[in-house]
Amino acid sequence: MQKIKVLIVDDHTLVRDGIRALLAMVADVEVIGEAANGKEAVQKVRKLAPDVVLMDLAMPIMCGLEATRRIRKGFPGPKVLALTQYEDKEYIIPIIEAGARGFISKMAAFSGLASAIQAIHRGDSFLSPAAAAALVEECQQKATTEGGKDPYQHLTDREREILKLVAEGYTAKEIADMLVLSLRTVEAHKTSLAKKLDIHNRTDLIKFAIRKGIVTM
Repeated sequence: MQKIKVLIVDDHTLVRDGIRALLAMVADVEVIGEAANGKEAVQKVRKLAPDVVLMDLAMPIMCGLEATRRIRKGFPGPKVLALTQYEDKEYIIPIIEAGARGFISKMAAFSGLASAIQAIHRGDSFLSPAAAAALVEECQQKATTEGGKDPYQHLTDREREILKLVAEGYTAKEIADMLVLSLRTVEAHKTSLAKKLDIHNRTDLIKFAIRKGIVTM
């Protein structure tokens, strides 16, 4: 049976010793090395090519977050599992965004750690309940924030159509002729969309349309 090669990264010797002792009881896991900080972790990944890196976050010389970024950028093979005492949102979100495939608390049961290692090794993700809740909250807040900040979503279909034509350089009269509308109606739509977007000159309208991918240069 091919074992999962694990690198333990933590600045506390007692923590590393404890994790090593626990993992020694898992048949399909083999601890192949240890590191006491993020810089050493990157070096050990290069030298040992582990399958899974158990990464603490708060460490001297180089923190776990930066080490994770470097490992994910330079070594696509190893999977990073954040193993930390911190379960606050400000720790969970950045480490997941940096490329960690899992997040688990040091307070988790031994069976949870073994399951997490096995899960991310086979390509799945593993999140503690606190990490999963933080990610759900982050996604929901981001969706709400983006929805509230994107005025384009509040334009009508006709306003979007006229915005595109304005950005493409057509005059109000040309747009009226193309859409079979009165000039007054076109001007009313332009006024409305400008108010919704809070953009009141053609140059900025064109820039906005380019950023949104409505038109291209």
